[in-house]
Amino acid sequence: MNLRERLIDRFLAYVSIDTTANPDTDRYPSSEGQRVLGKRLRDELAALGLEEVIQDEHGLVWGWLPGNVPNASPILLNAHLDTSPEASGKCIPHRIDRYDGGRIELASGDWITPDNTPELGALAGHTLITTDGTSLLGGDDKAGVAAIMEIVQRFVEQPSLPHGPVQILFTCDEEIGRGTSRIQRQQIRAIAGYTLDGGGAGTIDEETFSADLATVRFLGRNTHPSVGKGKMINALRGAAQFLSMMPAASDSPESTEGREGFMHPYHFDGGVAEAKVQVLLRSFDTAMLSNYANLLKAHGQSVSRTIPGLSVHIEVTEQYRNMADGIRSRPETVKLAEKAFEKCGYPFRRDRIRGGTDGALLTAMGVPTPNLSVGQYNIHSTREFASIDQIEQAIEHGICLLGLWSTCSE
Repeated sequence: MNLRERLIDRFLAYVSIDTTANPDTDRYPSSEGQRVLGKRLRDELAALGLEEVIQDEHGLVWGWLPGNVPNASPILLNAHLDTSPEASGKCIPHRIDRYDGGRIELASGDWITPDNTPELGALAGHTLITTDGTSLLGGDDKAGVAAIMEIVQRFVEQPSLPHGPVQILFTCDEEIGRGTSRIQRQQIRAIAGYTLDGGGAGTIDEETFSADLATVRFLGRNTHPSVGKGKMINALRGAAQFLSMMPAASDSPESTEGREGFMHPYHFDGGVAEAKVQVLLRSFDTAMLSNYANLLKAHGQSVSRTIPGLSVHIEVTEQYRNMADGIRSRPETVKLAEKAFEKCGYPFRRDRIRGGTDGALLTAMGVPTPNLSVGQYNIHSTREFASIDQIEQAIEHGICLLGLWSTCSE
């Protein structure tokens, strides 16, 4: 089997395991599928002869590849096992060889087109993996998982490739903001790291949103509707009024781009007695999150005044913080990534993520961890797909990057 077919088989096997994160439980990992995939990866790493290979009690998978260059600094490679809960993770993948550059019809009847996915035009000739249009693919982040596993296997199979020690970490529940919540700093032996969790090719993400989650609860009073006059307090009406006050023409995902932040009401459930709205707060300026939270509190107070007896409670939870400051403390993480792209002959650019990665949380722990592209497209969507050619590029870049790090020592 050639390396390309091995990569494809590996990626298809990983995405066929449903690892959807579940935000409605406190368990870690939040879904059993993550443990299943983690066990498979643990066994594969052990079979390759890595040291210190474990799947710990939290489902995290760790491994250590000793370096073949003396005194080189250890570097961490990270990807996450879970997929977003925003669509089904029960994927039926479809392979398209030598993509012709046109419209792609999915089995569901939906289409991936140059209109809804402008990047398609540059992917003619690539091997693409799509879904049937009813689920996520899970390339976010199983493309990263597959790339890391291939990097490790190629180092093992080709001992002439130079590299320092490489620490492998596969996390769980990144999509619901818990990816590093079971990690202790002393477990990480690397001086820096990289998440392979980016879209397209050739991008080095050195900045992320800062992020909080606001959970807004509306407490009313239910009665039989036939005797509701003067007694019923409908929490659903309060939630609806609250949502109507949320900005749409500004400070929303639909209306912002670049460095602009937003408030995103993304989940709603409940009934007459109690309703809940969850709102994502995002900004590259961390201080702006407090402004967003204060605006939500003002909306909640307004709603409770207009619906007598209704209680509104708002809880804001920190999720992650912009990793830019931590990255700047070790600029070689980005400079060496750029140099590796140059050495491979691939175009590249620095960018920011309108989102977050486990790298933001690892950076906050003192392990500067930029994010690298790994061929993902249309993430969190049933139109999600991945480019095998760009995953291969990520593998080549990663091997070159770790070779450059092998010349560095603390």
